[in-house]
Amino acid sequence: MITTPESVYSPKYLLDDVLFPLSKPFDEGYLQVSSLHSIFYSQYGNPNGAPVVFLHGGPGAGTSSSNARFFDPAFYRIVIFDQRGCGRSKPLGELGENSTQNLIADIEQLRISLGIDKWMVFGGSWGSTLAMLYGQAHPDQCLGFVLRGIFCATEQEIKSLWNANDDIFPEVYEEFVGFLPEDERSDLMNSYHKRFLDPDPEIHLPAMRSFIKYDTTIAFLMQGDQRALEDLNDQDLVFGMSRICAHYCINHCFIKENQILDEINKIAHYPVIIVQGRYDIICRPKMAYKLHKAWKGSELVLVPDSGHSSIEVGVARELVRATQKMKSIFNV
Repeated sequence: MITTPESVYSPKYLLDDVLFPLSKPFDEGYLQVSSLHSIFYSQYGNPNGAPVVFLHGGPGAGTSSSNARFFDPAFYRIVIFDQRGCGRSKPLGELGENSTQNLIADIEQLRISLGIDKWMVFGGSWGSTLAMLYGQAHPDQCLGFVLRGIFCATEQEIKSLWNANDDIFPEVYEEFVGFLPEDERSDLMNSYHKRFLDPDPEIHLPAMRSFIKYDTTIAFLMQGDQRALEDLNDQDLVFGMSRICAHYCINHCFIKENQILDEINKIAHYPVIIVQGRYDIICRPKMAYKLHKAWKGSELVLVPDSGHSSIEVGVARELVRATQKMKSIFNV
């Protein structure tokens, strides 16, 4: 039997203490980005404020109104959207016409449709990947970056997502691997991907729940098992993220090996604050450090009491501090 005693660590703040209050959007709707895909977007904060776009992780995770809480609503015009096949975007879990290049084009189309000239780009985990790739494709439309849980989509990072967490969470990893028959365990990514694509719900849904439980649990330094139970009740998240995450991993996120770091000079003149949990085992600190070394003038914040999730108190506090500090890039 494995038990986890109550932590003796008592954080100075609770999550609600470090985030801005929950608010309602002043605008929301759908943008048709192709004959197949329609993406859901929402805007929060000050309609005349400094624009910032929030890019969610996953790939496939989707957004919620709580994502706007990292930003001062009196100062920022906060744009949030669900990427293709995610959350409230339609159709849910659709893999056709769904690539990194499509998502980059969607961000730019959304910017133009909202009449925004330039904006700050905020992204965590897969969102950090997409933020940097968008910036490299459209550098003239960016003002600066806040990035969390750095993922540069290298082959090593993708393999690590599926195969390298038995050292810290051995019991969670064993359950994740043990879900599959023994003859399917040599290649976890492809085995799960095959099941996600099976049209039979009795095959794909249990596999999806296994993946989401694993991914959510290891995303937290503490209390990940509690969060996993909540995520398993979100059927759209379970379906959309499983299919899309595996789809992107199988396709190497549709970019060349080392592409982001090789082309970092395209955005390295912009200010960036990198927030990284010291004990993040999904997007490990080594890559954040490599990015910091490559991006001259960058600020790297290593949060000592956090893992991967943006809603762990330590990471959330530093993300708010980052968006407050980045107010200086706007001439308002």
